[in-house]
Amino acid sequence: MNYKNLGRSGLKVSPLCLGAMMFGGETDLETSRRIIIKAGEQGINFIDTADVYHGGKSEHAGWHSR
Repeated sequence: MNYKNLGRSGLKVSPLCLGAMMFGGETDLETSRRIIIKAGEQGINFIDTADVYHGGKSEHAGWHSR
């Protein structure tokens, strides 16, 4: 994976982003976790969440923990 600098923050992010718009809604907790773990194993460290995705559920820590 060729990581990119995130501005001048010093952070390096994957050029591919995992969209989490369906997490907390159509995609249940276990499936969401499997998707996040698989993405991480492939080197993806950039996850798109937003407080408007399913009323903020896509950002809930329970969706992102192993």
